[in-house]
Order: sequence, then structure tokens, then C-alpha cells
Amino acid sequence: MTQAIQTEEKQVFRLPDVLADTATHFCPGCHHGIVHRLLADVLDQLGVVQDTICVASVGCSVFIYNYLLLDTVESPHGRAAAVATGVKRANPENVVFTYQGDGDLAAIGLSEIMYAANRGENMTVVFVNNTVYGMTGGQLAPTTMVGQKTTTSQQGRSFETDGAPLKMTEIIAGLPGVYFSARVAVNNVKNIKKAGKILKKGFANQVQHKGFSFVEFLAACPTNWRMTPVEANERVGGEMIDYFPLGIFKDNDNDGL
Repeated sequence: MTQAIQTEEKQVFRLPDVLADTATHFCPGCHHGIVHRLLADVLDQLGVVQDTICVASVGCSVFIYNYLLLDTVESPHGRAAAVATGVKRANPENVVFTYQGDGDLAAIGLSEIMYAANRGENMTVVFVNNTVYGMTGGQLAPTTMVGQKTTTSQQGRSFETDGAPLKMTEIIAGLPGVYFSARVAVNNVKNIKKAGKILKKGFANQVQHKGFSFVEFLAACPTNWRMTPVEANERVGGEMIDYFPLGIFKDNDNDGL
């Protein structure tokens, strides 16, 4: 008589409840979906989903409200940090974060992000830097690399005429009101795991009423870079990280994360 062997199944993977069960509309190789997943994981781990308000910007980043089941406010172009300031001051016990691209945050919204950071507003800013205007046709952005061709820099960005790409994480880290400023990437498993830990820190700071936290994600935009997804991912791991180094540039906890 054969004895049946019973095995206990153990779940090792599940989707966070806050992540919408829907197909992505983003271009193949775009990293927005990975950042959304990390956001969902962090909010779930911290147990703050029901208390979180997202402030979306204008650009590809605006579609976050299709993928995270959160109360979301859509701000005018570049004004996410100002809108988030109002939302947080009116609802100080809520977790408030902005989700912004480089054209939105570092160009038209540069004043808003700088002053919100300098005031030390107790909120979290998630900045997705893919070095180009994504939604509107691939124009030159403040973070476009020197030599990078865009629809408005056909010969490549020129340092002489356009200046150097802005390193927003370092700029933000230099402001007295900032508690935490870091740059991460999601181009490989190692960097994704590190990005999740740093993002969680950026939100935990707010939950603990410590102040302004800024997390920059280096991301790929294969369509506007005119690359395959594989080529774009390799560009993040090479050229982008070479110029925009990963790491924590300011952490008032000094806990060595």
C-alpha cells in the first residue's frame, strides 16, 4: 500500500493589495512599472495604504493613478511639491508623496521642489529620472546627458549651449531643510532590492515625522532614446550611473543603510 506524501505549500510571492490588477500601458522596457511595484510593496509593509495620498505630476508619471489604488490628486505641471505641501498641511497625519518625472520636477517645477525641500516639509518625493521628456515627444530635459540626442537637440546636448545635466539628488541634499536624499536604480535585481530598502526609509522618515525625504530613480525610456529595452537597460547601468552615482547623499539618521 502506497502511503500518500502530503506537502505543505508555502506562498513565496504575492502582489500587494494596493497594486491594481491591470495590464500596463507603458512602453516595453520602461521602468515605471518596477517603481510602482516597489511603492506598493513599501506602503504595504509600512501598513499605511489607507492613510496615503499621492500627488501625481504631468507626464508619463501621471498614470500612477491607474496602477496604485490610492487617493490621488493630479497637480498642474510642475506644481506637485506645492500641491503636496497643501495636502500635507491640511492632513498632517496622512502619508503624502509626489511622483514626478525629470521634465516636471527639474524644469517647470524646479522652484516648487527647491522651496518645499528647503522648508523641510514632512513628505516624500519620488523622482523618476529618464533624462528626457517622455510623454510629450522626447525633448531635451534638465537631466539629458551631454551628447544625448533628443527631438530638440538633434546634434546631441551641448555643454556650451545647454550646460550640464542637473544632479537633483545632490542639489536637494545641500538644502538645510532636507532630512534624506538618495539615488537608486532598477536596472538589475541587486539595485532593485537596494532601491526598495531606500524607498522604505524615505517613507518611514515621514511616518516618524522626521521631515523631507527625496528618492531619485534612474530609469529607462527606450522609445524616446530610440533603443531596444535591453540597450536602454544597459545604458542605465553604464552611462547614467557613471554620471548620476547611486547612493545616499544625505541621511540625518546616519544609520548606514
